[in-house]
Amino acid sequence: LMPFGTVSINKAINTQEVAVKEKHARNILLHVKGAQTFWSVVNRLPLSSNAVLCWKFCHVFHKLLRDGHPNVLKDSLRYKNELSDMSRMWGHLSEGYGQLCSIYLKLLRTKMEYHTKNPRFPGNLQMSDRQLDEAGESDVNNFFQLTVEMFDYLECELNLFQTVFNSLDMSRSVSVTTAGQCRLAPLIQVILDCSHLYDYTVKLLFKLHSCLFFDTLQGHRDRFMEQFTKLKDLFYRSSNLQYFKRLIQIPQLPENPPNFLRASALSEHISFFVVIPAEASSPDSEPVLEKDDLMDMDASQQNLFDNKFDDIFGSSFSSDPFNFNSQNGVNKDEKDHLIEQLYRELSGLKAQLENLKTESQRAVLQLKGRISELEAELAEQQHLRQQAADDSEFLRAELFFLKKKREDTEKAQRSLIFFERKAQAIFLRYSKLKEKYSELVQSFFYLLRKNAEVTKQVSVARQAQVVFLREKKELEDSFQRLSEQAQRKTQEQTEVLENLKQELATSKQELHIVQGSLETSAQSEEKWATQIAELEKERDSLLNTMAHREEELSVLQKQLEDTQLKLSSTQESMGQLAKDQRKMLLLQSRKAAEQVVQEALRQLEEPTLISCAGSADHLLSTVKSVSSCIEQLEKSCSQYLACPEDVSGLLHSVTLLAHLTSDTIVHGSTTCLRAPPEPADLTVLTVMILLRGTSRSPCPPAFLQGFTCRAFPAFFPVQVCLC
Repeated sequence: LMPFGTVSINKAINTQEVAVKEKHARNILLHVKGAQTFWSVVNRLPLSSNAVLCWKFCHVFHKLLRDGHPNVLKDSLRYKNELSDMSRMWGHLSEGYGQLCSIYLKLLRTKMEYHTKNPRFPGNLQMSDRQLDEAGESDVNNFFQLTVEMFDYLECELNLFQTVFNSLDMSRSVSVTTAGQCRLAPLIQVILDCSHLYDYTVKLLFKLHSCLFFDTLQGHRDRFMEQFTKLKDLFYRSSNLQYFKRLIQIPQLPENPPNFLRASALSEHISFFVVIPAEASSPDSEPVLEKDDLMDMDASQQNLFDNKFDDIFGSSFSSDPFNFNSQNGVNKDEKDHLIEQLYRELSGLKAQLENLKTESQRAVLQLKGRISELEAELAEQQHLRQQAADDSEFLRAELFFLKKKREDTEKAQRSLIFFERKAQAIFLRYSKLKEKYSELVQSFFYLLRKNAEVTKQVSVARQAQVVFLREKKELEDSFQRLSEQAQRKTQEQTEVLENLKQELATSKQELHIVQGSLETSAQSEEKWATQIAELEKERDSLLNTMAHREEELSVLQKQLEDTQLKLSSTQESMGQLAKDQRKMLLLQSRKAAEQVVQEALRQLEEPTLISCAGSADHLLSTVKSVSSCIEQLEKSCSQYLACPEDVSGLLHSVTLLAHLTSDTIVHGSTTCLRAPPEPADLTVLTVMILLRGTSRSPCPPAFLQGFTCRAFPAFFPVQVCLC
């Protein structure tokens, strides 16, 4: 890049509210073979602080993208994010050039993205129908996507068009003022782009309607109709402006849009293009006379001289000779002699005149040659002076650049020192956070070990409960067997006793019979006495046997009662042991949850937390998680009250609530410290509604712990269930 290009860039992009001069833009296009030097010059300009400067930068950059070297797009892609940031920044200004710069920067970004996605399209969008088909690769999906991208591109162009017209007072002749021309000048590039985009959109829509159903393309037709109406109105308004009449010939769109549902309408479509008239010659340029032109001019001067001579001395001596006879009567010989003498003098005078003419022509040619040499020297001196002025301006620009570079270097050094100090502070803060993190990790591992111990105790308690249930079942089985045996023995003894009673009754009857027969048969008295004695003996033995059986039955009943007492005491001891273990497990869980919450409360006073920033939305999501966890805890608590043996769900809910409460306290503190007061009040109100609106079921007294939230002391000075 020649220094002349840098000078032209600085002259084209300035803070004066006038249109960019065409010669500066042309010099930039001629000398710039890429965009690296262009961006190196532009990056030194305060584009973010001067809207007019940014507007003229957009104009020049748009012209470079359209008519510049193909490397301009490739070299400018890395500055695409900077254009977006600058567009958002200027979008905050609603007056002046703010909105214009914002929309123009969006258009340039859209143009860069479009040509990046579609590299077959040149910057000026001039393509033949065959090249357009090759760009879509003869694929209907590619044509569909290409049409959507063209709609987006044309929408950005029309937005800039409309915004510029809305910013002008059309009731006055704004197009003849410098301020109005400064705003209207970039629209020439926009008009050129819009004409090509409209033509390509029409052709692509006809091509799509020949391949797809018309219902599928309803959105495309609606969008085309909207853009057609806007483009027609803007072209009509532009063609009536005096500024555009002498620079560009704007065609008018047809009255009715094309009918895409009729395939033959494509033949009626006429591709129109915007025409830029040839530029008039510069007023500084003058025609240069060649040597032949000088000779023609001398010949004309000679003819003019001859005509004057003939007017003085006569046109011809043969047709109008001198008549001296009428004057002095001289004879014919003298007259002829005088005529010859006059002819000789006349020929001598003519020869002298020819010599004078030749010498004068030679002198004129010499003088004109000298004038040409002097003009060439003057032009060379002017060129040298202009070159010296350009060199001087370039050197001043280089000097300014070096000064700015030195200032930037000093600023960078100061920034480096500041960032080094900031890095040291960040490193110290990182060290403290790392130590805090290690402490949290250690406490987490401690809690994990504690949880493992509690889990182990629970497993031991469950194993003991299983053993107890097994022993209980065995005792119940043995008790059942003993009960059945005792019942069988009792039943047998009862049957024996009944048999003995029946035999005794039979014996008594027989005794009565014997006593009755004793009176009649004294002879057999001794025999009957003997039988009676035997029967009494047998009765005594039966009574002894019955007494023995009753003693055995009493012993078995006593053993059964002892076994039942032992079984009931064992069941009570195992139940008390399981209850004590569950209570100890819940108490340990409560203490661990309390430690987590107290640790979160202790962190509120640490200076490292004060510099942290919190989000109210994140706090609300955390509070919602706490609310859902509280509801789950209520369900677990209800299940625990209904079935005290099942504590797994309650332990899980307690641990989860403790950690979520800790996170909520920390995030609430950071949000109160950093967030503005209005959203903070809304956040506190939402938290109060969420937490107060949660229906709570009664929890065991062992899990209630009182504390006051430091982030919201007005809403939470109550007892909070740590289960």
